[in-house]
Amino acid sequence: MTDTDTQFPLELNQPRLSVQKPEQRYDKQGEMADAERLDRAMRGFVKDFGATAALYMESCVHCGQCAEVCQYYVQTGDPRYTPIWKLEPFKQAYKRETGPFAPFFRLFNLKRRVTVQELEDWQDLIYDSCTQCGRCTMVCPMGIDIASLVGLARHGMAAAGLVPHELWATVERAKREGSPLGATPAVLKDRIAWLEDEHGVEIPLDRERADVLMTISSIEVMKYPQSIVALARIMKRMGASWTFRSDGYEATNFSMFAGDRQGQREASLKLIEAAIAVGARTLILPECGHAYQALRWQGANLYGKPLPFRVLQIAEYLAEGIRQGKLQLQPVQNSATFHDPCQIVRRGGVTEAPREVLRALGMELREMDAHGAYNWCCGGGGGVVTIHRADPLRYKTYQIKMQQVEDTGAEMLVSTCSNCRQTFDDGQAHFHWDKTAQSLLELVADHLVTEQE
Repeated sequence: MTDTDTQFPLELNQPRLSVQKPEQRYDKQGEMADAERLDRAMRGFVKDFGATAALYMESCVHCGQCAEVCQYYVQTGDPRYTPIWKLEPFKQAYKRETGPFAPFFRLFNLKRRVTVQELEDWQDLIYDSCTQCGRCTMVCPMGIDIASLVGLARHGMAAAGLVPHELWATVERAKREGSPLGATPAVLKDRIAWLEDEHGVEIPLDRERADVLMTISSIEVMKYPQSIVALARIMKRMGASWTFRSDGYEATNFSMFAGDRQGQREASLKLIEAAIAVGARTLILPECGHAYQALRWQGANLYGKPLPFRVLQIAEYLAEGIRQGKLQLQPVQNSATFHDPCQIVRRGGVTEAPREVLRALGMELREMDAHGAYNWCCGGGGGVVTIHRADPLRYKTYQIKMQQVEDTGAEMLVSTCSNCRQTFDDGQAHFHWDKTAQSLLELVADHLVTEQE
């Protein structure tokens, strides 16, 4: 580790950190000729061109504001990390193939055809250096949803078999085993039995009827099982009729980040069908940012009609329980700062609920300099934390988050996303940092007022 790796940038407007250009390495899936791979990519791109995407493609005024809020550009000063530039092949294909002046672009070759080599080079920009955090979307003066366009671009890349290997392998495992990290139904059943015995809690599985279907992230099952115990304690205190279902429990949806639209739909349908089968009126999503984005905001579109139940992120459910007087909490004598997960807060709108919970815990909340919808990403979203070749750049961008936390002077760092938590754990180990991200869910469970109290 170099000295640069262990230091925080003093201010975000200080000279940018030097970053070695990533090795031009790309991954391929499937045995295809270049012509077929390119054809699949273009058809994948063109399939997503609707009126909204077309409007976005025509609206960019090249102002560069998106660059100044992107952690990759801020930390490197490299113009290739400008968010809108990451869409250049996508825009090139649109202009040439489906735009209003496409015949002229083709006739006079004003926009040349995208090549396979170009897509291979762009894999680094579409996947490795974009967490789809949406900060660029928020500041665009033309209202272009750049983060969503990156998602559409990934559809074409996935169709062409040009997904980073680790992300692709995670998706394939989910299709094969039902879980991207090996939290199969059998593993979940064994883990629940162990946790019930170890902690003396009841964790219902496969009840025929329940008002609440609880879902879980495989990260929590395999790495943070205490969150399952926390859920059981909270649900008992809420007096709720609830259950996990082995036919629909895995909220993690890496297919969304890989660009595998069909895989994303299949993962969402498992949860939807399980909720319908059990008669649930509410489906609770765990501390997982992209799980919330995939089902709460995209689930109904993939299902083809409105969902017949409520979808809440666990922080929303906790805040609801506090408002209803079902959860009484002991005060926590610590100051805290809250890390806003991008897909839950900025992209999902759940800004106030976690803060309502922290206030109920009596904690002194010390907000980061840019918080709520303006917070900086942890750097691991969008599947980036799974891509090993992206680690050096990810650690550079992570230093923004470290500086944010340090500047608050808070004693505790709290969040409500297990993927963010995993990224914080990884960053803590890499930088030998003394801050550990705490789970909001587990914090609540640890401070429930007992019956005697």
